[in-house]
Amino acid sequence: MADYETDAVQKLDAEYKKGSYDKYAQAMRGAVLKALKDFVKQDAEFAQAVVQGGSFEDCMKAVAKNCGSSISDLDAYRKAVQFYFPGAEIRMTMTIDLIGGAAAGEDAPPKGVVLDLWALI
Repeated sequence: MADYETDAVQKLDAEYKKGSYDKYAQAMRGAVLKALKDFVKQDAEFAQAVVQGGSFEDCMKAVAKNCGSSISDLDAYRKAVQFYFPGAEIRMTMTIDLIGGAAAGEDAPPKGVVLDLWALI
């Protein structure tokens, strides 16, 4: 059985370094790479799609296409995921930590407010 997670991360890392990017893709590529690597670790089927799919350079061209002067992180990540796996969606959760993790202690459960970013769209 193939280890698609490892192969996908290696592929993304290698292609990240050798691609040619316009100014929009250049500005987003680090964050998109990190998000894609996180998604690869979450889902073996997505990892397989990355291994068997197009290049990271072409992915970034698709993300930057028609972005105008700006694009939200959520939209950039969605476009990147859909480049490798058309029809896939992403969900994002952010938590505000009002007192800071160090002040709460390492063993304390996270406290904060959970925001549903889909409610903002």
